[in-house]
Amino acid sequence: MSARFRARFLVFLAGLLGRLPWPAVYRLGDLVAWAWRRGDVREARVARRNLELAFPELSADARETLRRQVLRTTARQALETLKLWTRPPAHNLERLLRERHGEALYDAALAAGKGVIVAAPHFGNWELLNQWLASRGQIAIVYRPPESAVGDEFLQAVRGVDNVRQVRAEGPAVRQLWKVLKDGGAVGILPDQQPKAGDGEFAPFFGVQALTMTLLSRLAERTGAPVLLAWCERIGDGPQFALHVEPAPAAIADADPKAAVACLNAEVERIARRAPAQYQWTYKRYTLRPPGSGEVNPYETREWAKRPA
Repeated sequence: MSARFRARFLVFLAGLLGRLPWPAVYRLGDLVAWAWRRGDVREARVARRNLELAFPELSADARETLRRQVLRTTARQALETLKLWTRPPAHNLERLLRERHGEALYDAALAAGKGVIVAAPHFGNWELLNQWLASRGQIAIVYRPPESAVGDEFLQAVRGVDNVRQVRAEGPAVRQLWKVLKDGGAVGILPDQQPKAGDGEFAPFFGVQALTMTLLSRLAERTGAPVLLAWCERIGDGPQFALHVEPAPAAIADADPKAAVACLNAEVERIARRAPAQYQWTYKRYTLRPPGSGEVNPYETREWAKRPA
């Protein structure tokens, strides 16, 4: 069975889930979150460790409360995304985007013809943001392809809506993105994924040094394209979101890469602190440590060892 055929089958299954009413989708998400906690699976353990690193000032009880909220939000976001992918984007935007802040800012930046870079942290629902960006015109979205060929085919199918061009985060990506920006187009980047060793700079993120991509800052500095921060924030217990688009500080395009990534991380942290439970704490953000620091991968310490949730 080919990867494409299996991916199409997964799209079919996602479509079945997408037919469920929203309350059922969220009840299923809550069940998934409960199972994660009960089994102390990878998502539950990564969230625990990340919150220990990022919020050392909180009591153990407060962090556990936040972890439960994180897992609940993460599970709901995963299932609601499947529903978003299998419903018409125009329908999603009309029904789910209850507030829109900065929409004119994005339109004006795009109309200026100098290109625009959208920095979209893993906060709220970034797939709904992708659909909004595509509704304003063509955009190239940088993504890290899954290790599975089936997973990659699946993403190509569900994200392949009108006006979206998916660019794999690999060597040729820089040239492709450079051309898009030079032609006055839009580029969307998730800036809080850990790059490969040697492809970034270390900067504080919630008080902990994190290897951070320099791709976004390099593109901004070399092309002169403005950088906008954008996210779709959950504003209710159901499928209700607020779009936010804001200009990034000038320092995000600083010629000094260390200064640029420090600014980038500070902005992502600022957004994440708006509602910490909406940030993707189930991702291993701190695996690589600064050379010569003597630090070890925090997910391989005794604290990372499996323990009761």
